[in-house]
Formats: sequence, structure tokens, C-alpha cells
Amino acid sequence: MHARSDRCPSILAPLGTCIVLVFVLLLLSGVAARADEHATVAADRAHALSEAGERLIIDVRTPREWRDTGLPQDAEAVSLHDPEGPSGFLDGVLAAVGGDRSAPIAVICRTGNRSQLAYNFLVGQGFTNVRDIAEGMAGGPNGPGWLPRGLPIEPCARC
Repeated sequence: MHARSDRCPSILAPLGTCIVLVFVLLLLSGVAARADEHATVAADRAHALSEAGERLIIDVRTPREWRDTGLPQDAEAVSLHDPEGPSGFLDGVLAAVGGDRSAPIAVICRTGNRSQLAYNFLVGQGFTNVRDIAEGMAGGPNGPGWLPRGLPIEPCARC
């Protein structure tokens, strides 16, 4: 008989946490939104909407990434890698929007992978007005990115 382990399988150890695995499982289980319903917004448009007070940007990267590059101006820092897992992430987003699952939000990460996971998770949790800034902070196949566009950033005061 093998001892039960509460740790991730050793193959996932380089990822640092089991959170990615949890979100992948949520996606595969059908909890997430259908891929053809994935709503995106360009970084420059998200910035304009945020400046006008029409959409809250939520940066889902890690505290280290926030320290390294700063946050999009006026963004809320709610890491997808919350130590409490998906429920901690959900609680952080709910706190950022005052519990309003219909609040207009846009999620961003470094290159668009984690923001897509966050988008799908939030839609699966009943959020109705979510957009994915799919080009992310650094850019990639979905666009140049927040930083290369020269959009404003601010230091993370609590990182």
C-alpha cells in the first residue's frame, strides 16, 4: 500500500503549484464557457474603457510578475495562483467587484494563456461581462501587448 500524498505529481512540480492542473480540470469538465463564446478586448481598448470607468482590469499574474513589471494603471491585482486555489481567486475577484458578477471586467496576464483560463473560470462561475485581454502584458500571437504598446503601468504597492 502506498502512502497518500497531498502534493502534485512530481511531473508538475516545476509549475510551482497545482493550480494550473485544477483550472485545466475545470476546463475539461465543462464548467467553463464554450470556446466560441470567448470574448476578447485589445489592450489599448481595455485601457480606454478602464480610464473611462467602464471596465475594471484584473491582473491575474503572480506577485513576482507584478513587482517585476508593475500593473496596468488602475488594475486590481488578483493572482490566479492564489494559495487557496480557485476559491481564493474567485473570492479575490468578487471582492474587487463588490460581489457583482455582472460588473464589466477584463482579465490580463503575461501572454494570454492564464487570462484565458481566468476568463473561462469566471464565466463558468456566473460572471456575465468578462473580457480577456488576450495579448497580455508582453504580447504574443494575439497582439503586441500592454507594455510594448506603451500603455501606463503603476507599481504594485502591496506586492
